Amino acid sequence: MDTDEKNGIKVSRRGFLALSGAGAAGVAVSGCGPHKLAEFLELTESARRAPGGEERWVTSICGQCEGGCSIRVRTVGGRAVNITGNPFYPLNRNGLCPTGLAGLQTLYSPDRIRGPLKRVGNRGEGKWEPISWEEAIQTVAQQLREIRERGEPHSVVFLSGDGNGLMDTLVSRFCQAYGTPNDVRNTGAALETQALARFCTQGTRAPLTYDLDNTNCILSFGAPLLEASVSPVRMMRTYGHLRQDRPGPKAKIIQIESRFSATAAKADEWVPIQPGTEGALALGIAYILIREGLYDKRFVDNHAFGFEDWKDADGTAHQGFRNLVLREHNLDEVSRLTTVPVSTILRIAKEFATHKPAIALGEMTSTNAAYSLMAVHALNALVGSIDVSGGVVFPPEAPLKELPTVQRDDVAKRGLTQPRLDGAASRAFPLAHHVATAMAGPLAAEKPYKANALFLYQANPLFSSPQPASFARAFEKIPFIVSFSPFLDESSTQADLILPDHTYLEKWQDMPAPPVVPYPLFGLRQPAVTPLYNTMHTGDALIQIAKQVGGPVADAFPWADFLTVLQYRVTGLFEAKRGGIVEPFTDKSWTALLEDRGWWSSSYHSFDEFWAQLQDKGGWWDPAYSFGEWARIFPTPSGKFEFYSLTLKQSLTALAETGKHDIEGALKDLKLTARGDALCLPHFESPRFAGADAQYPFHLNIMRLLPLAGEHNANQPFLQEILGPQLGMRWDSWLEINPETARRLGVDDGDDVWVESPVGKLKLQARLNPGAMPDVVNMPANLGHTASGRWAEGIGVNPLQLTAPEYDYLAGLSAPGATRVKVYKA
Repeated sequence: MDTDEKNGIKVSRRGFLALSGAGAAGVAVSGCGPHKLAEFLELTESARRAPGGEERWVTSICGQCEGGCSIRVRTVGGRAVNITGNPFYPLNRNGLCPTGLAGLQTLYSPDRIRGPLKRVGNRGEGKWEPISWEEAIQTVAQQLREIRERGEPHSVVFLSGDGNGLMDTLVSRFCQAYGTPNDVRNTGAALETQALARFCTQGTRAPLTYDLDNTNCILSFGAPLLEASVSPVRMMRTYGHLRQDRPGPKAKIIQIESRFSATAAKADEWVPIQPGTEGALALGIAYILIREGLYDKRFVDNHAFGFEDWKDADGTAHQGFRNLVLREHNLDEVSRLTTVPVSTILRIAKEFATHKPAIALGEMTSTNAAYSLMAVHALNALVGSIDVSGGVVFPPEAPLKELPTVQRDDVAKRGLTQPRLDGAASRAFPLAHHVATAMAGPLAAEKPYKANALFLYQANPLFSSPQPASFARAFEKIPFIVSFSPFLDESSTQADLILPDHTYLEKWQDMPAPPVVPYPLFGLRQPAVTPLYNTMHTGDALIQIAKQVGGPVADAFPWADFLTVLQYRVTGLFEAKRGGIVEPFTDKSWTALLEDRGWWSSSYHSFDEFWAQLQDKGGWWDPAYSFGEWARIFPTPSGKFEFYSLTLKQSLTALAETGKHDIEGALKDLKLTARGDALCLPHFESPRFAGADAQYPFHLNIMRLLPLAGEHNANQPFLQEILGPQLGMRWDSWLEINPETARRLGVDDGDDVWVESPVGKLKLQARLNPGAMPDVVNMPANLGHTASGRWAEGIGVNPLQLTAPEYDYLAGLSAPGATRVKVYKA
């Protein structure tokens, strides 16, 4: 698209940089920019004027993605005019990415919903009526009371996005008190897969953390470390530390994936690999470590179970990891599967074993993700990188004060016994906690029961699910839908009520750090400005709804508002007498001494002093870490790291005992091909793909871009300008094709092409890129909105329209990488 003529605006995409000032992603839309830029952004007359009045700096937490960076917001006369990184906060230490710098475009977006709305036309017709918050809360509470009085609390579904912290706790608390098991989260793939790997081998889903700052080798199986990772700024700082700041030899980075990504470009080595075969490569590396005696015998002997063959209490013999690997994963076979040369596998394995401490990590979107991630994590155990500096570590949680236990009445107890509509923890997805993308079918079929109400918090399934149209059909069967979105996104257009949340620059919130730092870290988000519109913190709305529902639901929420609950939780940090308010330490040796010995910084004498310092500096941390707490690290049946997963064995046994069929039927339903002991060991399951090779010769790889890491980032024009700088792409989607493949297809750079899968087809521009493997095509995610604002709607295409609803059924992980496509000139 060359020009944007929506809403009467005629501004060249190419000329947008000229208006905004090239690279000025952090420009404040405060009236001090060029006049034409103000027109493009449709600023109000008051917003165009330079603000006057008092200047303040407010410390808060960025909300542009899930990274949790701390920020400093400059305000003048009550208007936010600039955002920078917070020098005190150890996660990002003054750093901020372009996405974070563009945060003011969320706050001042002209497409924000400015108050509660009630649908007055047909769904999707776009007819809304502004209502008061009193009417909105009463309407929701009345619906919930009626459903509960009918004895159907389980028919209420609460679908949330990447939740963490107190909001996550309050939503769970509401569902528990009300009586619905359908507290469904659309959790991020990276954290979900890490939790799964730890569950299978270490018996707990508590987050694990990679101590990347102190490692000597990173073996990354597709993790987008320097792109849209869990915490991009932290990863970029870590990269700089490993390559420049740290004295001595530099850490080695090996990136294994099908595309020459930004991470691959910055690594020491890029290893192209066939999609879905990452687990096989991990096992091939394990083969070398075992065959040549390069594994850490001390760790394996003292802290691992199931490495060697073993016998159970009945005397039955079981295969161990060593023999499985040596018998089934020789290098020739692994090379055939992965297309990685034998010499490369051999060299990588030896470098991984001789650059300790070393870390293997991964992120996968294939149907065999669970076992592949087990294989990757097993490499960490083989080289003894579990619970060591520079390896995989397991920091305890921040000591926040627990909320009182929810008291459930009989209605809630009966409701919570009903099956979940997403099938998590059932025969369909036995190891899953949440499978948000799988709800469309049960909702549409009204099986095992009809959903009477759906609440959407930071969730937009009509855009972000495979085959979004399936969720549209499901919405038609739900009589009452409430959205808390601050923007009119695809799902909100189908809601009956919209209760718009504040933006992140207008509200209180806690932000436990994502698992990228090896210590507990708590960030405080506070309002930088007074809310611009008649919006409400969803936490406050939830508390008010609970109070009006009454009974035990109201009893579970005795607090006046979200801030009161937040302060209650934070008293736990104050009372713990450990850690302290974050400080801008520059003497690393002093910090290291504190980390080693443990400490408590008592720069405060009362909670009020603690709270004031927390607001000023932005966070609390406790850098002390105690190594060797094996009972906490390995809560497995064996009390050790389990190459042979007794945890998984228990889950599969329970599945067979509770199902209507025998274990063989259950395994067929899960589409698993292994049998016997291999089911409890890291092994290679052949990936499944939608679309036959002959008809659909290319793998579709959906790539996550840093500028579009957040849910609503596509509606920020500065970020649209920096989508694909390596190819000069902005304001549009593109398909990356290997030049030789393009030549065979008769496609030139810039041609329009059709990309067709078994479930749909899309037209977009082809861009030739030698960093694309010959049989893999790459397409960016999070474009192609049909709503969500003027700068998102109609820009690019949504690749999820091409993806078949495939899963790793054992883990309940969606597999968007399991679709094959064909490409032809349009």
